[in-house]
Amino acid sequence: MPRRPDTRDRIERAAVSLFASKGVNATTTKDIAAEVGISEGAIYRHFKGKDDLAWALFSTPYFELATQIDQIAAGAATFAVRIDRMVDLFCTLFDRDADLFAFILLSQHGLLPRITEGMPNPVESLRRMFQSAIDKQECIGADANLMAAMALGLVTQPATFILYGRLTRPMIDLAPTLSKAIKLAVMR
Repeated sequence: MPRRPDTRDRIERAAVSLFASKGVNATTTKDIAAEVGISEGAIYRHFKGKDDLAWALFSTPYFELATQIDQIAAGAATFAVRIDRMVDLFCTLFDRDADLFAFILLSQHGLLPRITEGMPNPVESLRRMFQSAIDKQECIGADANLMAAMALGLVTQPATFILYGRLTRPMIDLAPTLSKAIKLAVMR
């Protein structure tokens, strides 16, 4: 039987959904194959195994996010605008693919150890953005890691509440409130 050109995409979508709902460890390649409607062996034509699939699904958007944060940090004139754009980016990405967000959030502890020096890292990109603001005295804090953690927490917790049904609005509707909260927490 000839391979369908979209099989890899279908495998990835099914895996993201299953990884987000069940976790990587509890999801089997058999589960993914059943969801896609292919043989388990077909997955191995596209990926070395479940760990390779999980890494591909994690690392690609993770690295892209770092690049996008770096572009925001380099392109926005003021720290306040950088915060607004960063929050809009996170909210838009969440609204575009909540399953992917959930998968990355839930699996990061198991996959982050694979990130090595020199690989794009959105947390490091955000830390650099805050360090620049600290250096320019635009930020009240002296610890860029703490400032980045606070900003991430103010964005990821509402996203988590949406995932669990405690908030029902799209994330982008929350962006102005989240930006304002971050600015109140970190700006002079």
